[in-house]
Amino acid sequence: MIDLTLLQKLNAPGKGARLAALEEAVKAAAFPPADPRMVNNHIHTTYSFSPYSPSAAVYAARAEGLATCGIVDHDSMGGAGEFIEAGKIAGIPATVGVETRVSFADTPLKDRRTNNPDQKGCSYMVLHAVPHENIAKVQAYFAPRREKRNARNRAMVGRINALYKDEGVWIDFARDVLPLSQYADGGSVTERHLMLALAKQLLARGCAALPAGAGAYETMLAEYDLVGALKKECIPRVFIEAAGECPKLDEFVGFAREVNGILAYAYLGDVTANVTGDKKAQEFEDGYLEELFAVLYGAGVRAVTYMPTRNTPAQAERLRRLCETYGMLQISGEDINSPRQSFVIPKMREEQFSNLIESTWRLIRHETDGRGD
Repeated sequence: MIDLTLLQKLNAPGKGARLAALEEAVKAAAFPPADPRMVNNHIHTTYSFSPYSPSAAVYAARAEGLATCGIVDHDSMGGAGEFIEAGKIAGIPATVGVETRVSFADTPLKDRRTNNPDQKGCSYMVLHAVPHENIAKVQAYFAPRREKRNARNRAMVGRINALYKDEGVWIDFARDVLPLSQYADGGSVTERHLMLALAKQLLARGCAALPAGAGAYETMLAEYDLVGALKKECIPRVFIEAAGECPKLDEFVGFAREVNGILAYAYLGDVTANVTGDKKAQEFEDGYLEELFAVLYGAGVRAVTYMPTRNTPAQAERLRRLCETYGMLQISGEDINSPRQSFVIPKMREEQFSNLIESTWRLIRHETDGRGD
């Protein structure tokens, strides 16, 4: 975790101020040697939900010894330009993309739960390695989808207020939720933002406990811990299914080709224990993984991103075998969106995951000069 005083500077309002703070921080830093095995292409920032601005995320990645880092905010590439510039300042290669929910309504999996805890027939997918000249096009593609998502968000706030009225909770979307996001600068507002607004009110009203003598750092940790708990317990009770904001699979495959990005299915796997504590034990796509791969391949998807830390050896072996059978590119994607998480992925030091290192460099080559070979 970055020192809180430094984090506040790196999270300052305005891209220019954040990058200037990063330049000063890099000059004063004694970074460890970068470990060539440490790569991660699935970092979230304040442009979706995270304690880290793009500048702060890059600093944290370099400070922990990562060799490369990648941004994939939900429904937004608003932070991509800053992330690229921050990588140059910190001396760490960066890759940029976007994560979104894609409708499988026109596939045989329309009634199945894949990698989305909240909704069947709707899957998380990541558009990796967006060439820099196409960032604005991708951002524009998601702009109306962010608006539609906010209509859902406002309706869910109403449900939250009804559910917690006895605790004195009253969340106003414009007053309490939007300021927690980078929406004004092209960021998205997610369910976690709603949970953070709720967490702040519950803590302020004593409905949830802060550690004795908690300062700003301890308060932030308590808020994020409560967000994780509320994501499991509250969201299932207030969630409204996404509809018009989610592109259909064939449409998004076509768009990925149009912008020359690398589209990947984000494998989750049946959850028993979860490193971020934000998902219940639940069955996901493992029960019909072979069918899922057939659907993905038939639609034109040629990559899978997954999290070595979250999956069992048996899950990883089965997934990798299917990737090899279908010729799918395998991409490292350890989800970073909490201050308690380390950017370092120790399992990446295992020889079996060495192919994920090369695939990261393939992403970087692809988005900077069009070469993915």
